[in-house]
Amino acid sequence: MFFSLRLAALTLSALFISHVFGLAIPPVKPSEQLCNGYAGLCNRKYGNTTFLGAHDSFASSPNPFALARTQEVGVVSQLRMGVRMLQAQAHMKGKDIHFCHTNCLFFDGGKVKNYFRKVKHFLDRHPNEVLTIIIANPENLTSEVWRPVFESSGIADMAYVPPQTPMKREDWPTLKEMLDTGKRVVVFIDKGVEGGSVPYLLPQFTMMWEDDYDPTDRNFPCRVDRTSGPLPPSEKLNLINQNLNIDIMPIGRGIRFPDRMNSPRTNGLRSITGHANHCASLAGDQYPNFVLLDFVNVNFDQAMTAVAHMNGFPY
Repeated sequence: MFFSLRLAALTLSALFISHVFGLAIPPVKPSEQLCNGYAGLCNRKYGNTTFLGAHDSFASSPNPFALARTQEVGVVSQLRMGVRMLQAQAHMKGKDIHFCHTNCLFFDGGKVKNYFRKVKHFLDRHPNEVLTIIIANPENLTSEVWRPVFESSGIADMAYVPPQTPMKREDWPTLKEMLDTGKRVVVFIDKGVEGGSVPYLLPQFTMMWEDDYDPTDRNFPCRVDRTSGPLPPSEKLNLINQNLNIDIMPIGRGIRFPDRMNSPRTNGLRSITGHANHCASLAGDQYPNFVLLDFVNVNFDQAMTAVAHMNGFPY
C-alpha cells in the first residue's frame, strides 16, 4: 500500500509525541541494512518514495555573478549531502555530449562522461544508495548516441531495466530489491529515446508527470504540466519543480534566472510541504517522488527534513 498523506500525518503525530513526552524511538540495529539512509525504506517501493533532487546539478559555481548557475556546490558534494536525484540538460558540442544550461555558451558543465564518472565513483563507495538521473534532451539525441557515455562511465552496469514500459507507480520494485540486484540507477530522458534500443534509457513522461517548470510564483500552485502516454497522472511518478525563478523580461516565456535571494524560503520546510500538498490531489493523494531544488546547499537541513517527513521518518 502506498504511503498516503493520512498515514504520513499519523507518523508525524507519533514523532511529535515521542519528542514532547520523551518516548524513545527504537534505534536501528547495527546489523540492519540501510537503504538510502533508512532501514524503513528497504521494503518501500521506489514508486512510493520521495527523493531530493538537484535541478541542473552540473551548473554549479560559487560566483554570485554567474547568473546561469543553479547550484553553488558540485555534484559530488550534492551526493554527499543526500541528494538522490540528479537532473541535467544535454547538448552536443563537437563530437561530445555536454551538460549545458540552455546552451553551451550560457553555461557549459563539461562532458557528460566525466560527470558520470564522478557519479559512478560515489556509487561504488556507497553501495546502499538508489539514485535517479533525469536528463532533458532538447536536441533529441537518440539512444545509440547516449549509449557510449553510459557504458564508458560504468553507469550502464548499474542501470535498472523495468520488466515493461510504461511502469505504473505501484509496479516499481522496492529499494532493497534494486540494491540486491545491483540495478540501482534509474535513468529517465525526456524525449528522443522512445522505442530506442537501450532498455535502461526510459522515456520520462510516459511514466512521470511534472508541474510547471521554471516557476515564478512563490506559492507554487500545482497543475499537471508535462506528461504523455496512456497512464493517468495518479498512476505515474511525479516531480515538483521547487525551484523559484526571477523573470527579468515577462514577455512570452520571458528571461528567467534562478532566484538565489529567496532560496532560503523556497528550500524551507513550509514551502516544500505546501507545494507537495498542492499537488497531492493530482497524484492520488500521494506525496511527490522527486522534489527538485536549486541551490540545494541553502537551508539543506529543512529540505531534507521535508523529504524525510514525506517518507515517514525523522531527519
